[in-house]
Amino acid sequence: MLSDSAIATWGVAAVATAGVIIRPWRIPEAAWAVLGAVALVGLGLLPWTDALRGVQKGLDVYLFLTGMMLLAELARQEGLFDWLAALAVEHARGSPQRLFALVYIVGTVVTGLLSNDATAVVLTPAVYAATRAAGAKPLPYLFVCAFIANAASFVLPISNPANLVIFDGRMPQLLSWLTQFGPPSVVSIGITYLMLRLTQQKPLRRDKIAREIARPRLRATGRMTAYGIGATAVALLLCSAFDLQLGLPTFICGCVTAAIVLALNRRSPWPVLRGISWGVLPLVAGLFVLVEGLDSTGVVAALSGALSRAVDNSPAGAALGAGMLIAIACNLMNNLPVGLIVGSVVATGQFPPEVTGAIAISVNLGPNLSITGSLATILWLVALRRERQDVSAWGFLRLGLVVTPPALLLSIVTAVWVIGQHW
Repeated sequence: MLSDSAIATWGVAAVATAGVIIRPWRIPEAAWAVLGAVALVGLGLLPWTDALRGVQKGLDVYLFLTGMMLLAELARQEGLFDWLAALAVEHARGSPQRLFALVYIVGTVVTGLLSNDATAVVLTPAVYAATRAAGAKPLPYLFVCAFIANAASFVLPISNPANLVIFDGRMPQLLSWLTQFGPPSVVSIGITYLMLRLTQQKPLRRDKIAREIARPRLRATGRMTAYGIGATAVALLLCSAFDLQLGLPTFICGCVTAAIVLALNRRSPWPVLRGISWGVLPLVAGLFVLVEGLDSTGVVAALSGALSRAVDNSPAGAALGAGMLIAIACNLMNNLPVGLIVGSVVATGQFPPEVTGAIAISVNLGPNLSITGSLATILWLVALRRERQDVSAWGFLRLGLVVTPPALLLSIVTAVWVIGQHW
C-alpha cells in the first residue's frame, strides 16, 4: 500500500506532467514543471536538499542544451539556414518526394553525430527555411525533423543525452554499442521513413516546389559557424569514445564559436542571447526534481523487483514487455524523467543485455507517439512556434500511433535477436 505522502507525490507529478503535455490556458511547459517541483517542496513531500540534488543531476544536460541552442541561434542569424535551404531545393530539382528524402537523410546524420536535440534545435529552422524558399507546405518536412530526432537517437551513445542517463557509469564501448544497436537503428530509421512517407504521400503529391532559388551568399562568419558545428560533432564523438560527459564540451564549443563570430562581426552578444529559448532549462530542471520526488516513493525498488521476476520467467519476454511499457511511460511522463528512473532500475541489478537494450530503444524511440514524449520533440515544438507553425497534441498523436508502433516493435525484436547471437 502506498502511503499518503507517496500518493500525494504521484498526484503532484501527474498534474505537473499533464500541464506540460496539455498546456492549459497556454501556460508554458516550463511553468508547469517548475510549479510541480515547488509544490513537492512546499507541501513537505520532498526535502529542499533532495530537490536541489535533483536540479544538480541535470547540470550536464543544461550545459549541453545551452551549447546547442547557442550554435543554432548563431547559425540562424548568420544565414547558414537560408544557404542550406537553397542548397536542398537545388538538389531536390522540383520534386517534393526528393526534398522529403533529403531532409530525412540530413536529419539522420545530424541526429547521429550531434544528438536528437541538435536536430530539433538546429535542423528544424533550416527545414522551415528550405520549404519557405521553395514555396512548399512545410509540415510534412517538419514532421521528418521530429520523428527522425528520436528514430536515429541510438545510432551512437552521443545521439541522445538520455543514453548517458540510462547507462550512467556502465556505457558499452563504442564498438560494442555499434554491434548491439547498429542493426536495430537501421530498422528504426528505415521503418520510420517508410511509415512517414506513406502517411505524407497525399500532401507531398499535391505539393509543388521551385526547381531552384537564388542561393544567398554565405559570409565568412556563416562559414565559421558551420565549422563550429562540425567541431562540436568531432568533440562529441571523441567524448563518446572516451566515455566522457557531453555537456561541458558542447557548451565550450558553443561559447568559443559565438565569441569568434561576434568578434569578427564586432557585435554585441545580446541579440544572440535574446534569441535562445531559455525556458527549456527550467523545464528540464523541474522534471529532474519531479523524478527525485517519485524516487522517494520507492518506485525504483518496486520496478527493479518486477523486472527481475520477469527476467527469471523469460529474458526475451521481459525485454519486449518492458520495452512496450517504458514507451508508454515516456509518452505519459517524457523520456527524460523515465530515462532517469529506468537508469536507476538498471543500476540495481545485473539484467541481461537484451533487456537493457530494449529499455534503451524504448526510451529513445518510444517517445515518437506524442508531442511531449521527448525533450527533442518539445524543442522541435518550440522551434515551430518561433516560425508561427502550430501542431496540436492530438494531430501529432494520430500520426505517432501510425508511425511509431511498427518501428518500435521491430527494432526491439531485432535488438533481442542480435544480442542473442553475440552474447
